[in-house]
Formats: sequence, C-alpha cells, structure tokens
Amino acid sequence: MRPAGHAYHALNRAIGKALHAYDMIRDGDRILVGLSGGSDSLALLWMLAERRRRVRVRFELAAAHIDLGFADRAGLGLEEFCRQLGVPLRVEMTDFGVQGHSPSNRENPCFLCARLRRQRLFEVADGLGCATLALGHTQDDLIETLFINMLYAGEISSMRPAQPLFGGRFTIIRPLAHAGKALIDRFVREQRLPAVANPCPTSRSSRRQSVRRMLRELYGENPNIRGNIFRALHHVKTDYLLK
Repeated sequence: MRPAGHAYHALNRAIGKALHAYDMIRDGDRILVGLSGGSDSLALLWMLAERRRRVRVRFELAAAHIDLGFADRAGLGLEEFCRQLGVPLRVEMTDFGVQGHSPSNRENPCFLCARLRRQRLFEVADGLGCATLALGHTQDDLIETLFINMLYAGEISSMRPAQPLFGGRFTIIRPLAHAGKALIDRFVREQRLPAVANPCPTSRSSRRQSVRRMLRELYGENPNIRGNIFRALHHVKTDYLLK
C-alpha cells in the first residue's frame, strides 16, 4: 500500500462516518466485496483491507468479480491487485452483459444485467460463508438512483447504506455512501489503483448517465444542491406526500 495522502484522509473519514452511522461491520463478520474493476469498487476494497489492519473489530474479506462476457475483460489485472491486499478473489465468467443487450431485451438492458449480477454475487457469498455483501455505491449513486426511480419508475426510493435482505440472511452494505465520486477518483489517482473503464456498450448512454448530466448542470448553478439532496434522503416528510 502506498503512503496516505490528502484524498485518503478525506475518504477514510467519509467511510468511517458511514460504518459507524449504520453499524455496517461487526466483530466476526465475513464480507464479500463486489469488485467490478472500476474506481469505486477498487477504492472500497483497498480501504476495507487497510482498515482491517488497524482497527480492533475483527472481520474477514473476500472479493468477487463477475465477468459480464464483453470482449474487453474488466477483470484483467484484478488478481494481482487482490494478492497485494491479501484478499482472496473469486472470478465468475458469465454472459450477463450479452443477455442484457440481446434483441429481446433492448428496452432496459441494465435492469436484467444488474439483477443477474446481484444474484450471482449472493450465490458466491453464500458459498464462501459471507453474510455481508459490500458494494461500491457512492453518495452520487444514491442521489442519482433517487431521480432515476422518480423519473423512470414513478416512485420515491433510493438505495440504503445498510440493507438486510432475505429475512436477515444477508446484508448489503455501502461504505462509500457518504463519499462523493470526485473524492474517490482523486483517491484512486493518488494511490495509482488499476481502475479499468466500464466495458458495457450502453454505459455512456444509460438512464443513469442522463440523470447524471442533469444533476451536474444543477450542481454547477448552486454547489449546495448536491448536499441538500443527500440530506433530503434523511428527512422525508411523509405527511406532505400523496397517499
């Protein structure tokens, strides 16, 4: 691991805040980290591995990469990254991305691909005895998901930083929930982590990208908007919503 820098300290504070606020990690937990190969998941695994070395809470880490079947394999090079961190890596070869972009599923390829990928991660976690699945969703992802669901699904919802599923059998945690994408990208550059580009052919034209462009324009007009939206997710006045 490279020496810590300014981005490390800021990201460490953001992760610590999320871990404590939502009681994400407890002594004896076995955690599977979903490792896509992008900057968010690399930063998450690096920070959890580094944190494991210096905190009193004892927990185990493993990583899983779901290869989606595209020609450009995002998982190349992850083995060495995980080896340096001392984290075992499981690589699952699939055709989920190809299925998602098949002629019979062109309307919403992201939904099918994400559902299949999540299902496989739970299967891997179960096989490894990991009851906690850590995903690299950032504060920006939570905000964008709120708008995606409002604009395209007609509901007000987002992603919870800590979310028990299947009657408590598994728990999804999102330790980057208080960390912005810009901070994570700075950290990745600072530590020279081997992030790879998303090989998905619709990654630049998805609904999330459309919402991201809209929000970027709003943030440019008023820098307080981003923080206000995130705080609004914690202050929902249901008495003033339609029923």
